[in-house]
Amino acid sequence: MIKSVAIQGVKGSFHHIVSQQYFDETVAVSECLSFDEVVDSILNVNDDAAIMAIENSIAGSIIPNYALIDAYGLHIVGEHYLDIQHHLMALPNQTIDDIKEVYSHPMALLQCKDFFKSYPHIKLIEDRDTAEVAQRIQLNQSKHIAAIASRLASKLFELHILKESIQTIKHNETRFFIVKTKNSEIPEEVINKASIKFELDHKRGSLATILNVLSDCKLNLTKIQSLPKIETPWKYAFFVDVTFESYNDYKKAKSIIAIMAQDFKVLGEYKNARQ
Repeated sequence: MIKSVAIQGVKGSFHHIVSQQYFDETVAVSECLSFDEVVDSILNVNDDAAIMAIENSIAGSIIPNYALIDAYGLHIVGEHYLDIQHHLMALPNQTIDDIKEVYSHPMALLQCKDFFKSYPHIKLIEDRDTAEVAQRIQLNQSKHIAAIASRLASKLFELHILKESIQTIKHNETRFFIVKTKNSEIPEEVINKASIKFELDHKRGSLATILNVLSDCKLNLTKIQSLPKIETPWKYAFFVDVTFESYNDYKKAKSIIAIMAQDFKVLGEYKNARQ
C-alpha cells in the first residue's frame, strides 16, 4: 500500500499531478527540489515510492535520472505519460503587458521561447521548479512577475492565467517512472514492458547483435539510450525499453543478453502504460 511518494518540485508541479493520476489524490507527497533529494527520500525510507521524469516528447531523455536509477539500484515498477500544458500566470488584476519578468524551470522556458518573441519587454529567468515559482509569487505577492506552470499550480496558489498553453509544440508529453527500492510484485501475466541496461565494447556489430536477439525473441524495442562510461573510454552503457506479448519470450531474451553483454541489469518490469 503506497501511503507517500517523493516528487521533484512542490505541490502543483507536474510530478504532483502524476502522483494524483497514478495513485490517487489522497496520497501524501514529499516535496524535493532535486532528483538527488527524491532518491535520498526513498533510500532513507521516508517514502514508499518516488516519481521521476525520464523523457519528454520535445526535449528527449533526462539522462541523469537514468544514471540515478542505475547507480542506486532502484526498481522501476510503473510508468505514466502526462500531457504537459504550460500556462503563463501571475497575481490577479494584471495583464501580460504589466509583466516584466517570467521565472520557470529551464525546460519550460525552452519549450515556450517562441511565445515570448512577441513580448520582447519580458525578461526570461531560469529557476528550479515551475510550481515553486508560482508558490513564491503568491507568498511574496510579487507584482509584474509571472510563472510558467500547470493549471493545478494556478488553482493552489490563486494566480490568474494570463495565457493558456503557451508551449511551441502543442502536443507536449512527458513520461515518468514510478520507482521503489525493492522489486515489484506485479504478476508475470500482467508484465508486458521492461527496462534493461547492459554494457558493450566499442566494436563493430556488438550492438546490432543484441538488437537481433531482441527481434528474434519477438520483443519490440521502444527506446534506446546510450551513456558513456566515464571511467572507461570508448565503452558504453545502453538503457533499453522493450515491450512484448509473452513473458516467456522476454525471459529467453534476458538469458541470452546476460551471456552476450556485460553488466546486464533489469531496471524494471511493469505494465505498458500505452495499453
